[in-house]
Amino acid sequence: MAIYSFDRFIPVVHPTAYVHPQATVIGDVFIGRDVYIGPGARIRGDWGRIIIKDGCNVQENCVIHMFPGVTVILEEMAHIGHGAMIHGAQIGRNVLIGMNTVVMDEVEIGDDSIIGAMSFVPQGMTIPSRSLAVGNPAQVIKKLTDEMIAWKTQGTELYMKLPRQMHETCLEVEPLLEPEPNRPEHPTDYFPLKKTRR
Repeated sequence: MAIYSFDRFIPVVHPTAYVHPQATVIGDVFIGRDVYIGPGARIRGDWGRIIIKDGCNVQENCVIHMFPGVTVILEEMAHIGHGAMIHGAQIGRNVLIGMNTVVMDEVEIGDDSIIGAMSFVPQGMTIPSRSLAVGNPAQVIKKLTDEMIAWKTQGTELYMKLPRQMHETCLEVEPLLEPEPNRPEHPTDYFPLKKTRR
């Protein structure tokens, strides 16, 4: 793993977490139980502290950083989608940050909220719990239903199982020259919210 000390601060990673070898973790960083850190993620605790609590996931190519002296907190089951950037913000419990979203300094996102993909959450914005916010700049457009929160939670629960699967089955290998017979199938038990089961 690409894990580095900085100015005497050494990252703390729970043994059940999975940090991909192509991710980078630097300095004053705490990574909790069953956390998934994807390849290409950059978590840089050089100027302040980053706390990633139990059950979070920080997916591929995400960046987490801050201004000097700031602590960034991802509460339990925060879900940071592919390519998102978190800079000096507080992310509530069971929040989903959509793909390629930017969340700026001094932002506070309340529990059980969803920020839509490619949104820009400007400095100092407070988003109440159970909100759906989208756009550039982001605006709260509605309160989330129990169904929407349950869908988000189910997706995060998949990611909470992923660290163990990665520890047990992810190996560097040579590619096959052709598919093997009886190649396994992937499960199909989680869908985009509006899609119905076939």
